[in-house]
Amino acid sequence: METEMKYAVLIDADNVAAKYIKNILDELSNYGIVTYKRVYGDWSRSNLAGWKNMALDNAITPVQQYSYTTGKNSTDSAMIIDAMDILYSNNVDGFCLVSSDSDFTRLAIRLRESGKHVIGMGEKKTPKPFSAACNAFKYLEILAEEEVQSNDVDKVELKTLESAIIRIIAENANLQEEINIGELGSRLQGRYPDFDVRNYGYSKFSQFLKDFDCLKFRQCGSSIFVSQKSEETDLKKVTGILTAIVSSNGSKGYNLGELKKQLCAKIPDFDVKTYGYSKFSRFVENLSGFNISNNTVLIVKPETKKKK
Repeated sequence: METEMKYAVLIDADNVAAKYIKNILDELSNYGIVTYKRVYGDWSRSNLAGWKNMALDNAITPVQQYSYTTGKNSTDSAMIIDAMDILYSNNVDGFCLVSSDSDFTRLAIRLRESGKHVIGMGEKKTPKPFSAACNAFKYLEILAEEEVQSNDVDKVELKTLESAIIRIIAENANLQEEINIGELGSRLQGRYPDFDVRNYGYSKFSQFLKDFDCLKFRQCGSSIFVSQKSEETDLKKVTGILTAIVSSNGSKGYNLGELKKQLCAKIPDFDVKTYGYSKFSRFVENLSGFNISNNTVLIVKPETKKKK
């Protein structure tokens, strides 16, 4: 039987509202069991009153940290010291750092350097360096299922994610040019630690992927494999543009590097990895009607193309 991972959850009460506690613990239960539960703050202050009952109801240990100096956050220091003590005890496999404060960025990095799995949780205002320093980062508003309105930024993010997914498939697919959906999800999260399908209104990764028209899926037993749809029409478009560019220079042919620049000017998102190649030269020489000699692309009749 596989042993569940053990986590320490450390909460910055000065930076996180008590209303999120159930969402935090529910989400963490998906990763393993919680052996340390601590919440840090100056409990003499009235603004933390909401945390007192929450801590009691959820068996969370409140850690008193007085604000010794005005303008200085002593809570951060207490959390960091405790995190290092727990790290050296070697009693946990991972940490959950709950805060929207970038001051915990270095701590997250240090814990990961020691081989611990680090989950960050905070509001969407959390600075990027902290979220990027974690293995995974969860936005509390999403966990609480609060309404998140889509905007133009979301569309840009989706386009970025689509490009990343295509690259991952091209770089890591097996001989059938497909990749296991679980492996794809792991690699995508590795590149974007704050990625969560719930940010986009989905509950499952598979549902999120099926909204990308460029992908196709194959079920094999309980496993799902993902690959990129064949873009024959798109390839014809690329071939036609290449033919027009090379032909414009007559029988002299066209410099390979310059040809790539001209093609990218007409198709800005062109990438040879989309077609399974790592080099532009390999892509061109495998197109029907082209040949490369001395770094120059020539148009030839299909029957005269050099055989490999």
